[in-house]
Amino acid sequence: MSQRILYVGDDSPASTSRHRADALRRLGHEVTHINPYRDLRKHLTGWRIIVHYRTGYLFLQGTVQRWQQAQQARLAPTGRFDVCWVDGGELIGRQVIEGFRQMAGKLVLFNHDDPTGHRDGNRFLTMLRTIPCYDLCVVVRPFNVGEYRQRGARDVLRVFMSYDEVRHAAPVDGGSVPPQFDNDIAFIGRNIPGEGRDVFLHELVKAGLKPAIWGDNWQASPVWPALQPFWKGSSISGADYVNAMRHARICLGMLSKGNRDEHTTRSMEIPYAGGLLCAERTPEHMALYKEGEEAVFWRDATECASVCRELLADPQRIARMKLAGHQRVRANKVGAEDVGRAALQRLCLERKAST
Repeated sequence: MSQRILYVGDDSPASTSRHRADALRRLGHEVTHINPYRDLRKHLTGWRIIVHYRTGYLFLQGTVQRWQQAQQARLAPTGRFDVCWVDGGELIGRQVIEGFRQMAGKLVLFNHDDPTGHRDGNRFLTMLRTIPCYDLCVVVRPFNVGEYRQRGARDVLRVFMSYDEVRHAAPVDGGSVPPQFDNDIAFIGRNIPGEGRDVFLHELVKAGLKPAIWGDNWQASPVWPALQPFWKGSSISGADYVNAMRHARICLGMLSKGNRDEHTTRSMEIPYAGGLLCAERTPEHMALYKEGEEAVFWRDATECASVCRELLADPQRIARMKLAGHQRVRANKVGAEDVGRAALQRLCLERKAST
């Protein structure tokens, strides 16, 4: 049954928030998307964002509440929504949530970060206090389920991080290979201080491999001089992102230890786009893909280098694994539409149980 959904979150084309909103539209729902990050951007740039990030957006709540009230007045003539879906939620405090409660029958919080972990300091302080206010919280890590429940969550649904069925799809006709994306190994992602991604890639370089790197903050690495020849530019999205994944012989997927990751969106996006996933060996990765047939895994840079050299010597095996990985990720039902469908079905089950 079609739902009227008020969607609160980033709507920039490259954001996973936008992907989820668009997926809900493709499922046949009427989605009204409002973006506090854009509307309040003057408060979220320069020194202000640093202060608000470190104080959990506590001192921004008056501004966010006035923004919500303006949205409520603007949308009042359209009638009440069935669902208010808050994506991220770090800006949204209890009083703001109560405003959204007046606009919608059910409230959903989706957050694919790790708010109950420690990597991001106080960033999610305001959001964590609102967990009991939502009818459903959707998380992407199994341990978040218990941690949200300890904070008073009414219901928690665990899903996997997802690919987008449209934005991450390879062109139907295949298309030609743009020269900048014709690489043996690709890594797309930022250099996160303390995570060791730069050291890992440097080890691959020292082993004689040539990883093509896209992303931000690499210039801050102590090994930047060694990585600079392999850096192709800052972060990419859209068709460039898909082309970089699918045209590389091997595409690396790295985790964020601070975020307690055992998989990431890359774990799904790479195979769906037609690339070969080469990622850290974790229980979740091994449950998602058959090692050596649908994806390849490693425990450290030395094993990764060995795996890459073996694969690069066998192009036919690479082609077979790309196809098998693509088929498996689709069978796993971890697309953005799958996530939206699962969350709304959970809400419908709640309605049936309460009647």
